[in-house]
Amino acid sequence: MSRIGRIDIGGYVYHVLNRANDRLSIFNTDKDYHTFEVIIEDAVTKFDIRLLSYSIMSNHWHLVLYPKNDGDLVKFMTWLTNTHTKRWRLENNTTGEGHLYQGRYKSFICQNDIHFIRLVNYVEQNALKANLVEKAENWKWSSVWRREKGNNEQMKLLSNWPVAMPEDYLLRLNEIQLKSDDEVIETSIIKSNPYGDDFWTDINVKRFRLEQTLRKTGRPKKRMVPDTIITIDMRPVVSFMTLKFYSF
Repeated sequence: MSRIGRIDIGGYVYHVLNRANDRLSIFNTDKDYHTFEVIIEDAVTKFDIRLLSYSIMSNHWHLVLYPKNDGDLVKFMTWLTNTHTKRWRLENNTTGEGHLYQGRYKSFICQNDIHFIRLVNYVEQNALKANLVEKAENWKWSSVWRREKGNNEQMKLLSNWPVAMPEDYLLRLNEIQLKSDDEVIETSIIKSNPYGDDFWTDINVKRFRLEQTLRKTGRPKKRMVPDTIITIDMRPVVSFMTLKFYSF
């Protein structure tokens, strides 16, 4: 399968994820996490991009971004990952030892409705699902901690959501999301297909020529086709002596 083209159009919400190479743990101390957050803050200011949600885990991170202009996402992500790689290598005395991240970041666009709420819920539940905290808002390296426990300066990093936050959002955040909802989001992460209702998804798949992201992965199923056909009383009968497998 050929590489799927990136969408980098302003005015869309994007979920972005990247993992450390070989799933190496690259955030091991508070200093590691804090350094990355400072880089995020610098990138948000430098590229004037809206950060709506995030979660930093030991070997990967999630960002929910809302760029204003075409081309801003790639610029932001290129600077963010390159800057973090250089600083991490320098601080760990591993300069010149190869890639820090497993490859290019993964991203997909999200519809600004209940799908956005589910996406942010998915991102901000990461530490809770990993049993690192008893309450999602207790994970310091996340947007929910900043919203609920951060000071005024810390909360400035986060932009307003494009949809209203439900009054019971925090309560629901601490209830594990339906597995089916998670699976749909994880499919979008893997395949980079838009996350939204069928009508919205269909429009954007056609707009950005993302039909490839909706195809099922893997080899086509094989069907049994008879090798020979014999006739009895002028009626075709399949010979079951030899059968071959053909792909269509």
